Amino acid sequence: MTSHQTTQTMKPATAAKKLGVYLPATPTEFQEGVVSRSELNALQADPPQWLLDLRRDGPHPRPVVAAKLGVSIAGLARGGVTEALTTEQIDELKRELPDWLRQERATQAEVRKEAARIKEKNAARAEQPGEPRP
Repeated sequence: MTSHQTTQTMKPATAAKKLGVYLPATPTEFQEGVVSRSELNALQADPPQWLLDLRRDGPHPRPVVAAKLGVSIAGLARGGVTEALTTEQIDELKRELPDWLRQERATQAEVRKEAARIKEKNAARAEQPGEPRP
């Protein structure tokens, strides 16, 4: 019995998400085709110039913008940022540091602090023998 290996493919939107780029900024042939797992691996291992340029200059998708600004995606929306931003626009926001960005960064810091506290609490609970777990 022989096994037939089917090539795993994905939609361009999925591939763009995995590559961390904004799909409408990618080349037309990328947007209109399908991407195999091996093609995605090749793009990640040896990115073409268009991919290097997009990663460096943008426009960047919201998850990347949020990470670069140190806020959540919801925080971006609360701040009125709903579209993709270039690296230059992100740097400008960092320099200007508007009130909404300052507030969202503080909120994100609190969320991280609380997550760390809960993780420590759960680790300490797991180390105690015989304690009932919720």
